[in-house]
Formats: sequence, C-alpha cells, structure tokens
Amino acid sequence: MAVARVACRAELGLHAPLVQVEVSLASGLPTFCIVGLPATVIKESKERVRAALTNSGFTFPAGRITVSLAPAELPKQGGRFDLPIALGILLASGQLRAAETGDAREFYGELGLTGELKPVRGLLLAAVHARGHARELIVPLGNAAEVSAAAPERVRAAGHLLEVCAHLSGAQRLASAVGLTVDRARRARERAALDLADVVGQWQAKRALLIAAAGSHSMLLVGPPGSGKTMLAQRLPGLLPPVTEAEALEIAAIAAVSAGGFTAEQYGQRPFRAPHHTSSVAALVGGGIRARPGEVSLAHHGVLFLDELPEFARSVLEALREPLESASVAVSRAALQNRYPAMFQLVAAMNPCPCGRNGDAAAECRCTPGQIRAYRGRISAPLLDRLDMQVEVPRLSPADFTAAESEIRESTAAAAARVARARALQLARQGTSNAWLPDADLQRWCRTDEKGQRVLADAMERFALSGRARQRTLRVARTIADLAAAPSITAAHISEALMLRSVERPMTTAPSASCDRQLA
Repeated sequence: MAVARVACRAELGLHAPLVQVEVSLASGLPTFCIVGLPATVIKESKERVRAALTNSGFTFPAGRITVSLAPAELPKQGGRFDLPIALGILLASGQLRAAETGDAREFYGELGLTGELKPVRGLLLAAVHARGHARELIVPLGNAAEVSAAAPERVRAAGHLLEVCAHLSGAQRLASAVGLTVDRARRARERAALDLADVVGQWQAKRALLIAAAGSHSMLLVGPPGSGKTMLAQRLPGLLPPVTEAEALEIAAIAAVSAGGFTAEQYGQRPFRAPHHTSSVAALVGGGIRARPGEVSLAHHGVLFLDELPEFARSVLEALREPLESASVAVSRAALQNRYPAMFQLVAAMNPCPCGRNGDAAAECRCTPGQIRAYRGRISAPLLDRLDMQVEVPRLSPADFTAAESEIRESTAAAAARVARARALQLARQGTSNAWLPDADLQRWCRTDEKGQRVLADAMERFALSGRARQRTLRVARTIADLAAAPSITAAHISEALMLRSVERPMTTAPSASCDRQLA
C-alpha cells in the first residue's frame, strides 16, 4: 500500500483552513473513492482527474484508490482539489518523485480533460493564510494576479498539469508569478474622475460631506429630485484617504468569497456599493446557502449608498442597525456561522415627501400631512438615531446656477488633503476615526467647554435627543474641531454638529443658498 499527502486549503467564510489531501493506493477491485465531506463538484473530480492523467501521458493506476480530505468534519467545496488529487495519485503510484510537497507547498486548480489548469474562486484567502506559514503556492495562470496581491514572492503559476510535474521533479522550474502592481497614478485619476467642484452650490451639503469623510460618519441627504444627492454621495470615495495595504487585503478577501468574486482591477480601491431598493435582507447583510457576505461587508472600508431609503423594506433597513453599531455582522445558517467585518460609511438619500416637492419653493406639494408622516415613518427612530448627520439638500434656483459660473469651488483633491490632515490627527490621538471611537474613550477625547455643554443640554431637552444622539453629536463635533485643527471642542463646533441633525427637527422650507455659504 502506498500513501501520498498533498496540501491545500478549503474556504470557510473568511478563513482558509488547511486540508491534507491523502491518497492511498491498494490492491483489489478497481474503485475510486473520495471521503471527507466532499461536495458534488469534488465527487465529480474523479472523472476529470482520470481523463487529465490519461491525456497527459500518465498511467491511471489499477486497483483501489482512496482519497481522504482531512479534517473529515470540514465541508469542502469547489474544484480547487482537482490538482492536489491528481498529484497525490502520481506520487503514490511512483510516476512522480518530488520533495517537500506536503509541508513546503500548496496546490490549487481545476483540471480540464486534457490536463490544463483552470482558475478557481477564492484563492486570495488561501494565499493570505499560506503566506503566514511561508509556503509556496502553485495556482492556475488565471489566478496569478489575484493571488500575487497577497503573496507575490511565493506564487508559482502553471497552465498545465505537466508544468506542475516538471516543477516538482526539478526538470523545469515555474517562474514566480508577476506581482500585482497598483498604478498609483491611474488610481489618482480614477479618484478625481468625479470631482466635488462639479457640484453647483449646496454648500451646507458639501460641508457635511467633508465632515463625513474626515470622521467616517454616516449621513442622510434629504431633498427633492434632482437636487444633487446622488452626485454628492458618488464623490465621497474620492475624499477618503487611500487604503492601506492591510485594508486592501481585507476588501479583496471579502470580495473573493462573495457571489461576484474578486478581480485584480478592484485591488486598492475603496468600495462604493449602491444596491437597489428591492434588495432583500440576505443581499444587504449576507446569507444564502453558503452564508456569503452581503452589501454591508462588501462596502467594508468604503461607502454603502442607499438611494430612495424609504422604498427599502422595513426589515431590510432594520437589519442595518447591528452593523452600524458593531462594525461586523454574523451570518448564521443551520450548520454554519460566518462573521464578516462591516466597517462602512452609510450614505442614504430620500425625498422629503412621496411626491418630492415638500419645502420646494419652485413646485407645489400636494401630499397630505398624513401621507408625509407615513412616508417619513418608514424610517424608524432607532435607525435615524444611528445616522450621525441628516442634511437637507434644497433644489437650486436658476439664479444659483448663474452665480455659480463665476465662483471658485473646492476640488476633490483640495478637500481630500483637508480630510487626510484631520484623519491623521484622529489616528495619532486615539488610533481610529471619530465615528468608531468607543464610548469608553468618548469622555476623554470629546470634552467640550462649559458653554458647549449648555448648548448640548438645551438641544437634548428641546429636540428630545436620545443618549445615542448625544454621543454621535459629540463625535461629529470632534471631527469639526479636527478639520479646524482645534485642540478642544467649543460651543461653535457643538452648534454645527447639531445643525447637521436637521431631520430630527421639524422640516421647514429649505434654506437659501446665501445662508448655506455662511455655514460653509
């Protein structure tokens, strides 16, 4: 009896546990059995492996072939185990001789009938875990760019089974996969493609957008159709600082296990996710048979934009409450539970009423008070309480567009520089952005003067703000102070933070553009 072992990794949420593919050859009636909780696609690999070995010039062994995927209690999915199974058979039958296949290398790839290696899903996670164990990875050519994002110095890419065999035997070594190079100049151009200077007027909304970017705050934009809510939301990713290498790997790993998968072109970009309002709870927070991540996790370290917020189902909106507080979400199924990170910035947009004309001086609203209350009531108070800023975006008049032709508007690049300085202050002071500052540290870093305390206390009593709203107001005020490089929070910072929660007060006629300029 001959036994060979080949290393590989399975996919389980954001984890890639090590799997030993053990192949045993014994005498007896010809059988080919795969054990260890294999999915149907793995059971079908028997025919792919048989044809690939035969068509590559090898002899398929006669007798009893047993393949064990250990640990046995771990479910295995996908066609990534084809190559390890084929190599195990060759090693056990003596047709291939190689050293350190079990401990020094890991193998991945689906086999075609002629022996070519086809790309498989989710190898980025395997590369991240294998890098920590200093293992060499043998992957299909189609996965080379994806895997080299995590471990470029240890990746070898092959296009055929025979190339892998030549590499293991020492006859012809596989070249290192070309590392994924991030074109910083191209990334900068992409970030500047949607320029903040293109947004006419809306000084208060643009000021709120700057504050949101500086402190990672969530926000709700309320205004009539065509007032620029979507334009503003689309420009938020360009204001955010470039992702770090660790953040880029986290973003890529989540995308790799999602239904859409990961492509090398996405690497190094902050996600901007904008699901349709018909999305289900599983689509937004995660789910499905394999408990895959949802939009809140795919927006990790990026922006989740929900347009027409009241049109989302109530159950979908209420599912946002947990990730907004904990920055993670647990997706549970009968025999499976995966926890995914969800540190995203929520930007939502809505009309002020069903027809969208309430408070619009240029159009008449025909909605009844009851219809307006029912429309706004689709957003529950607990969810509204978790939004740091709620800003009105009024419709611009023809005079506003005429005046905008001669005014100088701040570009995305200039605003992003201000955001970067404010973020640097926060990271040096407390190690995280203000929006995710723990409550235990709030008293230490968000102290205000006596006048500011009186302003905040009066606002809580007048507008019936909750304790959560108070804490979030302090975080926004801290960000406003950071943008001004102020060492402490003053009454002016508290007042502006309260003004940016305008939806929690009765909404009236939209403010004028001249008032907006004073607020900027």
